[in-house]
Amino acid sequence: MPIYEYACQDCGTKFEKLIRRDSDLDQLACPSCGDSHLQREQSTFAPKMGGSKSSAPAMCPSGGMCPTPGKCGMN
Repeated sequence: MPIYEYACQDCGTKFEKLIRRDSDLDQLACPSCGDSHLQREQSTFAPKMGGSKSSAPAMCPSGGMCPTPGKCGMN
């Protein structure tokens, strides 16, 4: 059961959605505006590696390297 990332082509909202079966795609709509003009986005992930926190750079939720590790509470 993958979680897909979508972007609404009408209002620009980005969101994630758990898709359990193909029939879930028929009911997929933007949580902000309710429209179904959606585009599936390229998903990224950050695997958790062993070791201390200081040994690996922090990954931002945006998928890039964090310029201020620990400031947002993600590290």
